[in-house]
Amino acid sequence: MLEVAEEATRAGDFNLAAEIYSSQLAELQQPDRGLCLRKADSLTRTGRITEALDSYCAAASLGKLRPEELPVLVDTIARTLREKEPGIPGTSSGDGDCGEDDALDLFSCRLCSCLLHEPTTVECGHTFCRVCLEDDSVRECAHCKQALSKRDGLPNGRRLDVVLSGLLDKLFATESKARKFWIEGEVLWKNRDLPEALEKYNAAVDLAPSSGSLLCQRAELHMEMRSFSQAVQDGSSLCRMKPLWTKAHCVNATALKGAGRPDEALHEYLVCVALKPDWTTAKLEAQKVLSEVFSSIFENEVPLPPLQGGAATHLIKPPALLSTLRPLTLRPASFSQDSDFSPPLDESSSRLSYASPGISAVEECSTKSLAGVLASLPAPPGGLKRKHSGDGPLGVFNPPSKLLRPGAESHGRSSSAFGGRTFPAELLDSGDMECSLCMRLFYEPVATPCGHTFCLKCLERCLDHNSNCPLCKENLSEYLATRGYSKTLLMEEVLQRYLGDELAERKKIHEEEMKELSNLNQEVPIFVCTMAFPTITCPLHVFEPRYRLMIRRSMETGTKQFGMCIADELKGFADYGCMLEVRDVKFFPDGRSVVDTIGVSRFKVLSHGQRDGYHTAKIDYLEDKKVEGEGLVELLKLHNAVYEQANNWFTSLKDNMKSQILSHFGHLPSKDSDPQASPSGPAWCWWLLAVLPLENRAQLTILAMTSLKDRLIAIRRVLIFVTRKRSR
Repeated sequence: MLEVAEEATRAGDFNLAAEIYSSQLAELQQPDRGLCLRKADSLTRTGRITEALDSYCAAASLGKLRPEELPVLVDTIARTLREKEPGIPGTSSGDGDCGEDDALDLFSCRLCSCLLHEPTTVECGHTFCRVCLEDDSVRECAHCKQALSKRDGLPNGRRLDVVLSGLLDKLFATESKARKFWIEGEVLWKNRDLPEALEKYNAAVDLAPSSGSLLCQRAELHMEMRSFSQAVQDGSSLCRMKPLWTKAHCVNATALKGAGRPDEALHEYLVCVALKPDWTTAKLEAQKVLSEVFSSIFENEVPLPPLQGGAATHLIKPPALLSTLRPLTLRPASFSQDSDFSPPLDESSSRLSYASPGISAVEECSTKSLAGVLASLPAPPGGLKRKHSGDGPLGVFNPPSKLLRPGAESHGRSSSAFGGRTFPAELLDSGDMECSLCMRLFYEPVATPCGHTFCLKCLERCLDHNSNCPLCKENLSEYLATRGYSKTLLMEEVLQRYLGDELAERKKIHEEEMKELSNLNQEVPIFVCTMAFPTITCPLHVFEPRYRLMIRRSMETGTKQFGMCIADELKGFADYGCMLEVRDVKFFPDGRSVVDTIGVSRFKVLSHGQRDGYHTAKIDYLEDKKVEGEGLVELLKLHNAVYEQANNWFTSLKDNMKSQILSHFGHLPSKDSDPQASPSGPAWCWWLLAVLPLENRAQLTILAMTSLKDRLIAIRRVLIFVTRKRSR
């Protein structure tokens, strides 16, 4: 029959299993502890809690119940509570992961879940509390998982973000002060100065009485100081404020257990399991406390009454056991999932409300809990007595607190649309978010390792001239070398959310500037250096600040082009030049760069100008005039002849000269079948012009020609001249 009962259990027919175990027990002269436990587990699974408690008590009377013998009872009570409490959301898994479920807002640190204190922006652009980053276990960004350096290359370690720090102190003055006391308390606690640490925590709680994490830590500090009654007060307040936070109930349970109130501790552990069914630690603790509750019933041995009539004996359950299980419910409170510093609850409210989407209001706790499920249980008869703790019956602690009246609204600019903290609109203005270099609203804000914030373009321009911070003169050479100009994402988000109109105007100005810079006819940037030709590569070593800016702008606008002209003593640069296109840029640690460019097209300068230190020009592009008929036949004949002449000249050069030319300019391009296909003519002409020993002015004259015939004639004359000169 026992095998049948086990098979019924495996098949899920727990009623049959319970009947079999009952019949087996009825046939015994003395109760069997193992059968009592099996029967109790089967009855528990069927929901017959009253009868199950009979069997558990019978087993307990025969030998102390061990925690590992009570998982079914704990799971069933927790599941019943979960099913009967409409406020409990979907189950979550995790062994011992009891992090606060509050939604983090814009100003929260993702490492400690609290308001940013001494905010520090790391290499990737995300911001955290400085003290959180100093933890040796933090090795990567909590947002993007990028590896973090521990000192950011500075001798004094990480620096706080000056602008963000001032902004947070201004917008959340009280909370910032509370956070300061809180962190000071943590440091004192770590140094084992517990009384001083408690003073700091008390000061922080006075300023921020609704911070769940703060209250939780103070409760843990009370427990370490063996002040369990104070820990219970904090734990009860915490559960009332955040009834869906598993850690709140866990801390309260630990405090109650330390205070010698196991029945109430059991209540809290069961709520933990109801909220997080897979939390193994909470389950084990609930089983341990439940084991102690059963054991306390039989501290004074009482002989069992004889079995009668073949029926299972209903052992006497003390009122305290049912009273422990009846009130299993979440404490009256708001189920709001707001931030740590959400307003305290109105204690006069007797209903449970849920701020989470999709969760309806809950009626009075006594009607929507396991107490309602157990309400039909028969009143237990008098009999065995259980030792009670000296702390009195189960009660809910209601400490005084600063209340926010129901329906009261904040008249400040609210961030509730995004979730999280609120602040008065007048506290934030565009003046708080201005770049100290351009005196305009931050655009693409970047925080330096020394903690100062600038517009990205402003900072780059400053570093073109000097590798020190424009404000504190901290050496930023390593920062410049890595070019890790990641935008401060928190700053960008603040600008977008709270200064959207001002940011849109700032963006409009920037886009207009970029549009103006990208016009490659009206204001073309001019690099005054050497001769450049279409299709010919032109590597450049850029070290002057003005040209650093010019190259960077050509990349930012997307044109990747600028003009190259030779110098002119009177005008600044020549009237003709060649457009270059950037193919690659390699930066050196000191800001210098090598720019790989290639010639694109020729142009004529219409007017000269300047912008931010470098030359500009209004230009007109040059194209060769095409010929047809007899002119084309003559052009082709000339083209072929000059090409052969050029090839013969190059072939006749000494090997060392050939090697130098080949290393710089490559091989002579092949002859074009249609020399008029390109607006600038055949590529081999420009290759030859680049390698021939001509002065810049002579090269410039040929570059300016718009007749391919004239250019070929000029090249032929040069080839004749250099050939004769060499033969001499």
